[in-house]
Amino acid sequence: MDVVGRALLILALGVAIFGSFAGLAAARGVGPAGLLPAARRAVFAVLGLSLGAFVLLEIAFIQNDFHYTVVAGHASLTTPLGYRIAAPWASQEGSLLLWLTLLALTSTIAIRSLRGRMREIEPYAIAVLLLLAAFFAALLVFAAKPFATTAIAPDDGVGLSPLLRYPTMMIHPPLLYSGYTLFAVPFAFGLGALAAGRLSGDWIVHTRRYALIAWLLLGTGIVLGSRWSYAELGWGGYWAWDPVENASLMPWLTATAFLHTIVVQERRGLLKTWNISLVLATGLLCLLGTFLVRSGILSSIHAFGASTVGPPFLALIGTLLALSIWLVIKRRKMLEPEGEIATLSRESAFLLGNLALIVLVVVIMWGTFFPIISEVFAGDRSAVSTVWFSQYAMPSAFAIVALSGLAPLLPWGRGRWGAFGRATLLPLAVSLVVLGITVAAAGTDSPAALLMAWICAFTIVSVGREFWIGARARRALTGDAPLKALGGAIGGNRRRYGGYLVHAGLAMTLLAVAASTAFDTTRQRPLAAGERLQLAGGRELEFVRPTAEIILDRNDRVERIEFGAVMRVWRDGKPAETLEPRHDFYPSIASFRFGPVGRFFEGEETSEIALRSQPQRDLWVAVTPDSDAIVARAKKVDAGFKELVSSQQLGVDVQAALLAKSLQGIVDQHLAANPPVIVRAIDAPGVFWVWIGAGLMGLGGILAASQASVARSRQRAAALARVGQELGRA
Repeated sequence: MDVVGRALLILALGVAIFGSFAGLAAARGVGPAGLLPAARRAVFAVLGLSLGAFVLLEIAFIQNDFHYTVVAGHASLTTPLGYRIAAPWASQEGSLLLWLTLLALTSTIAIRSLRGRMREIEPYAIAVLLLLAAFFAALLVFAAKPFATTAIAPDDGVGLSPLLRYPTMMIHPPLLYSGYTLFAVPFAFGLGALAAGRLSGDWIVHTRRYALIAWLLLGTGIVLGSRWSYAELGWGGYWAWDPVENASLMPWLTATAFLHTIVVQERRGLLKTWNISLVLATGLLCLLGTFLVRSGILSSIHAFGASTVGPPFLALIGTLLALSIWLVIKRRKMLEPEGEIATLSRESAFLLGNLALIVLVVVIMWGTFFPIISEVFAGDRSAVSTVWFSQYAMPSAFAIVALSGLAPLLPWGRGRWGAFGRATLLPLAVSLVVLGITVAAAGTDSPAALLMAWICAFTIVSVGREFWIGARARRALTGDAPLKALGGAIGGNRRRYGGYLVHAGLAMTLLAVAASTAFDTTRQRPLAAGERLQLAGGRELEFVRPTAEIILDRNDRVERIEFGAVMRVWRDGKPAETLEPRHDFYPSIASFRFGPVGRFFEGEETSEIALRSQPQRDLWVAVTPDSDAIVARAKKVDAGFKELVSSQQLGVDVQAALLAKSLQGIVDQHLAANPPVIVRAIDAPGVFWVWIGAGLMGLGGILAASQASVARSRQRAAALARVGQELGRA
């Protein structure tokens, strides 16, 4: 199977290289007439070959075939089947193969959906897509080899990192990669449009939905990653401005800017340079994000560590960046706008929003790469803090949310100040009331949070006003009931109202972020059994007793050993609820190093938090037992175990029984000792609404993606009008 897998990847590399050159030759009018169809078939062939290779790798993981180096490094006999299925994309090799497969899939869909359109742009786009496919195939053939094998397979593998054994992590990476690869389609067609000199709206019409779905998938992946960080990593937050987090956020922000200004180009023929530059920047930032995860140049809990694929990625990004800049400069006259943007218009709001988004991307990029910059110029690698990121990202966030509320109140073309002032009266009045309530309830300790509350309230009311106006107009025309009229208005213009939902979801998310970071309460200290920790709102958290348990897999092998605590929440002097956070020990396969008993306490450790999420506030609790004492006890038992086995010459079955008894003895001793634990409790208001706001943004994205572009809708409307005229004449 390993030979077949390697052969499939080598074939994919050869076919991608051939197809890329065939597409380029067809674009330049060089060679026989059949080159373009051959390039199309090359795209389809790469999909079949890469998909076949990925299926073979999945089979190896499912079967725990430890002959494969990658399987031995990321699966084990105690890894559950579901996580073994997801384990390929936890590895460098498997994730690159998934990237290639998804890229081939999205390329196939994009090319097949052309249906004879954009003949001048298509061959260039195929050449770019297959160039990217050839790059990833080359990495899999020469650098990160997923089908590398060992002469002697180990009895067991290292296993999937316990930190990744979380449900959303099974789909978080594929969603991110799907977003990255879908962005390759607008990137390729943008380069193709520049190269062919065909910069009308056709390429935007074709790629807009790909960009929107990519934006949606990437955003969903980011949110799921945040949820994993909040519920699994044990530090109590959902965003840490980690380099890899930032790497996924930057292309999402530039794509957000692009999705706004393509509407301006479709309607008014403006901002062509902005759009093509944003498309190219988004594609390059997707590659940059992939590079950061795999190069090891920046420290991150999400990264795969140091590897040999970093330099090739830099070479690819540098080449494509130079090509993009050269083509934009070459076609600058074709990108000139067809008119001007009025000061008071929706176009100007979109443009200002774009500027705020780009400033935010620049801030994030500077902070992310500051360790490298400081090392180059000062000789000392130092990183900026999360406070720095929050401080410098805040002005852009304020501007983005404010413009999200102002844009719906402005007309296309040119507005009037009087009409604009009347439109802002209701949102402004309600937001000021919300601000007053917030000041009365929370005080003025965080002016930034209060300002965000005011702006977010303005945006939410502004968006709600647009839904009300649409429903009222629909009801006046049809006489429908209010809810039916609202549904009809939304269904008739899904793209518009989907965008409004995204704006409302963004405001809700940032409002929740401001509340949860500005007004949270964190407590941490050791607690003995019976002691209590004071929480916000007069509540208390009591450490009742420790817990400990050995968890076995289906084959009665030790999967992990849990040491936790029973915690009771008291409210108004009465017990309200019970929480059971824990700290888990996973075994190491290096029994020769740590001993047959000690290895069960020398592998990875995870903190499994207890979380109670409610609309008004979240209670997040983590406990840490005295790990040093547990490991010391295990070493002592291990020494006795080894001595007994050696002196008595015990058989294998007897040794297994004695090992189980030794582990159970450690657990029982821990429970009998009733030791104190370190408790960390976070009482944060509003976190619940972070996820609700993100869900609202996703719903808006789905709604907007379900409708064709403005240009295509106009084309259909014009065609129907012509048919009507012909029928009238008949």
